[in-house]
Amino acid sequence: MKLVLATSNKGKVREIQALCEDYEVIPYRELMDEFEIIEDADTFKDNALIKARAVFDALEDKDVIVMADDSGISVDILGGAPGIYSARYGGENANDRENLKKLMNDIKSKGVGSSPAFYTAAIAIVTKKSERTVHGWMHGTALAQSRGEGGFGYDPMFVPLGYDKTLGELSNEVKKKLSHRSKALSLAKKILKTL
Repeated sequence: MKLVLATSNKGKVREIQALCEDYEVIPYRELMDEFEIIEDADTFKDNALIKARAVFDALEDKDVIVMADDSGISVDILGGAPGIYSARYGGENANDRENLKKLMNDIKSKGVGSSPAFYTAAIAIVTKKSERTVHGWMHGTALAQSRGEGGFGYDPMFVPLGYDKTLGELSNEVKKKLSHRSKALSLAKKILKTL
């Protein structure tokens, strides 16, 4: 089954391909030119739907399944920030390193070295017949320092509940079991089986 991903984030593509081995997972940019998708909703769920619908509508082949993910980290001491703004927290064209640095500095500016935090992943699945969404969460602690070179995004500063290493230090196998995205994908796979 062909599963088109409404993302150009290489880290997300790799993670979803690894977790959905039963499907032919294709980033949409392999089927068409990349285009700007305005994510202007105020929830992860609605932004995931915006992305999935935009790619589905742009595809000529309507016999595909389009999947989009919107995810981010919410830090308690920052009132839930960056939340839906996680991908552009360091500025409109910020890269992973710039986003990471800003979030660590913002936690430090509160006079603490860490804060409870959680990741959210919302996955939208759009076909010619239906639209569905699922969520996954991962709770833990956001650090004001970076540890480890693995993963992407905020992984080097996030310690999952029950662990003492960051996602940047943990193996991919451990991360796969814990990840907010893998939890959401396990629910998404149940939907995919019914399509």
